Amino acid sequence: MCGIVGYIGTQKASPILINGLMRLEYRGYDSAGISTIEKTGISIMKDKGRVKNLYNLDGINNLEGTIGIAHTRWATHGKPSKENSHPHTDNSKTFSVVHNGIIENYNELRKFLSDNGYKFYSQTDTEVIPNLVHYYYTKDSNNDDLKFLRAVKNACNDLKGSFAIEIICKDYPDNMIVVRKDSPLVIGKGENENYISSDIPAILSFTRNFYLLNDFEFVVLSRNDAKFYDKNLKPIHKETQTIEWNTASAEKDGYDDYMLKEIYEQPNAIRETIGAKFSENSKCEFDELNFTKDFLSKFNKIYIIACGTAMHAGLAGKNAIEKLCKINTEVDIASEFRYRDPLVDDKSLCIFISQSGETADTIAALKLCKEKGAKTIAISNVIGSSITREADYSIYTHAGPEIAVASTKAYTSQVVLLVILAIYFAEILGLNSSELSSLKKEILELPKKIEKTLELSSDIKDFSKKVYQEKDIFFLGRGIDETVAKEGSLKLKEISYIHSESYAAGELKHGPIALIENGVTVVSIMTDPKLVEKTISNIQEVVTRGAKTLVITNQNIDTSMFDFVIHIPETSPFVSPILSIIPLQLFSYYISKEKGLDVDKPRNLAKSVTVE
Repeated sequence: MCGIVGYIGTQKASPILINGLMRLEYRGYDSAGISTIEKTGISIMKDKGRVKNLYNLDGINNLEGTIGIAHTRWATHGKPSKENSHPHTDNSKTFSVVHNGIIENYNELRKFLSDNGYKFYSQTDTEVIPNLVHYYYTKDSNNDDLKFLRAVKNACNDLKGSFAIEIICKDYPDNMIVVRKDSPLVIGKGENENYISSDIPAILSFTRNFYLLNDFEFVVLSRNDAKFYDKNLKPIHKETQTIEWNTASAEKDGYDDYMLKEIYEQPNAIRETIGAKFSENSKCEFDELNFTKDFLSKFNKIYIIACGTAMHAGLAGKNAIEKLCKINTEVDIASEFRYRDPLVDDKSLCIFISQSGETADTIAALKLCKEKGAKTIAISNVIGSSITREADYSIYTHAGPEIAVASTKAYTSQVVLLVILAIYFAEILGLNSSELSSLKKEILELPKKIEKTLELSSDIKDFSKKVYQEKDIFFLGRGIDETVAKEGSLKLKEISYIHSESYAAGELKHGPIALIENGVTVVSIMTDPKLVEKTISNIQEVVTRGAKTLVITNQNIDTSMFDFVIHIPETSPFVSPILSIIPLQLFSYYISKEKGLDVDKPRNLAKSVTVE
């Protein structure tokens, strides 16, 4: 995953480009670069490492160009290096390109171009793009206003894979061309200027009016215009959409890190996601769905498909849907789903979850399900994202921009939205009316209970200081608590680099207990009153073997055998993951801080995985 930014207007481009890259650095941070059109032609400034390194490059402050493109890289093809960093040019330095995605047939294209006299100076797949554009540019004998556009279009026809591309040309100093396929790209419309970015938050401080692009839509940008063309270069019309996010939500706002800020934003994120879906005494409403009993009754199976943290939210959704709606529900990892020839048909309802709405594996799985005749629902945090435009129906969390790579408020918002969706289904089907009323009350109380849970921060910080040097930490839970154990373990891996594993507590005797030795840390979640006694019995076995124990619970239990216990507010097991994960988010955060790590930008990770 990489981040790209572009600007065309009347201001100096370089400060705007670097500022945009700083906001996008969570998408990749092993190298960065910018390219502007100067009086002398195309200028490129790039280097290995973080975006801030660009400020130290000779000549960076002398750039005067008012049109430019920029890139922050997460390496896929080619190691992190200055040579492999973007932007890339063709051999004649007529074109400069930044690219997010993967060109799957780049070896084939590289050979074709080499056979036609082109040389390559990097290991990247991206370098074929400007040279391919140049190849078609020189083959076009017409010198009209569309020559640049035709060359880009012909080059894109040859590309297999995913791409979001920005291209500038020294022969067209007042234009930029952008195009996307399966990778995110938005255009922000200003006054006599246009902004381009992989993500809305990077340019939200400049404009709230955005063009959202579909696959193979080509855009020719000038300072005061944006002309749109389809894949056949037929002109099309697009309207802007207004994004209502608060720009302050994309800033740290006094917190040391975005992750900590986003953890503390969870009460409001949950409150906004609940929104006007229901009151304690009213039925749930999803105007975006408007399902009927006849429509919903025809489905004999529900699939929830996602990756990483979103998949863990899906596990909580499965619990709610199966218990409240009595519909067989399966949760699958998007990157595996379509390769196992899933038994999806027109009696399947498939729910896809992606915070960004741009996760490549999830989008590909969605397309497969549509081909098989299934009905599809997208759950995303980003209005107009790719997944929401592909799905039959779309519903949104309202967590606001999530900048830290490790997801926190998006996860809890996904869980609460899935539970509300389960209630909505159950009400349509006429099931569990008394239980649903009680559950709605619990959901409405969540924001205040999250605030109470966040007050435990200092206690969690104290325990984190005692175990931050551990090499292995284990997470245990049963039932709904096992899903939290999985997410807690993932958070710790992501930002602290401590090896951790999660297990169903009842499985300890079937192998994992062999890993427990004196002094190892075991974290256990106990919130399901039906399973708490059995979980305690399991944890006694690790205590006997000398483990240090951290217990997260909302039950009245004997705590004398455990080293450290965090008591969270009691709530329904359907929504307990929203409360029980918060101490584990803080646990991972404080361990990472004790180790002196970059919490927001963990190594080797990017916020959105838009390649397979």
